[in-house]
Amino acid sequence: MTTPRIAIDAMGGDEGVRVTVAGVALARRRHEGLRFLLFGDEAQIRAALKNHPNLSKAAEIVHTDQVVASTDKPSQAIRQSRGSSMGLAIQAVKSGDARAAVSAGNTGALMAMAKLALRTLPGIDRPALAAFLPTLGETDVVMLDLGANTECDARNLVQFAIMGAAYARIVLEVEQPRVRLLNIGTEDLKGTDEIREAASILRRSAGLPLRFDGFIEGDKIGSGDADVIVSEGFAGNIALKTAEGTARFVTDVLRRAFTSSLRSKAGFLLSKPALHLLKVHLDPNNHNGAVFLGLNGIVVKSHGGADEKGIANAVHVAARLVEEDLSARIAEAIGHAGPVVSEELIAK
Repeated sequence: MTTPRIAIDAMGGDEGVRVTVAGVALARRRHEGLRFLLFGDEAQIRAALKNHPNLSKAAEIVHTDQVVASTDKPSQAIRQSRGSSMGLAIQAVKSGDARAAVSAGNTGALMAMAKLALRTLPGIDRPALAAFLPTLGETDVVMLDLGANTECDARNLVQFAIMGAAYARIVLEVEQPRVRLLNIGTEDLKGTDEIREAASILRRSAGLPLRFDGFIEGDKIGSGDADVIVSEGFAGNIALKTAEGTARFVTDVLRRAFTSSLRSKAGFLLSKPALHLLKVHLDPNNHNGAVFLGLNGIVVKSHGGADEKGIANAVHVAARLVEEDLSARIAEAIGHAGPVVSEELIAK
């Protein structure tokens, strides 16, 4: 069996090629069987690889001096997709030269190019961006969509629920994931027509491989009361950025509080182990690696500002989904659910 390869957009991150390559090298220590295609400026990549001989043996460089900027519109990125480091990484998945692609670049451009090149799986109207968020429960929670689709109808939301549940079964190893819809209240009459209709379909679709537990409000995202939280991309992205901002706010407030006086500094020393656990739990690099569910191929989006540990986690997500054959499992779940959901939509 051919050793799987992962395509890396080496030019996409805010921290530069050095950090991206260091992150890939860190990931390879966890997945020694993987090989990599590194797309980007060859001189910069070779300079970074000098510090990681173990990765050098398992990596092939594909040179390009074209880079998708963070300010580029998706339409601009598509026009230059054939020659950019991001576009070439996605094309490697389409051609079969790689089993997955990882990029820390422009999210909108990555979504547009991936959808155009790879297309969606049968039965999927739109792909959705999904990631794990930390919770107070025993496991993280899968949340989608986090910004790929700003407007969604009930059918889209139901498809997101099915895809998110398939993802949760792989990573969380939960047979019947608890799925909830993000809403402004938990009462049946709350929310938009699309959210209420999606809830109605999910409640009546007993044949789906998930457990629908109704609505959830934004302040309960981290409660651990759900395995999958579904939203349209506009609200989902706001919820994600709010959670990240709140985590930074909490850590900054604690830092100021513990440096405000000698007594506070003494309290910091006593509380240091607990604060370390808090930092680890809230660090976005420990949860880095969002995946576009529903594509005919695996594409993972790393946070633009991720450090080498964050890049390594994004590569780990890609490797895990290659091993578990995510696309095939989503296609199977959608195939089984298709007749059930179609009947519910007709009945509605």
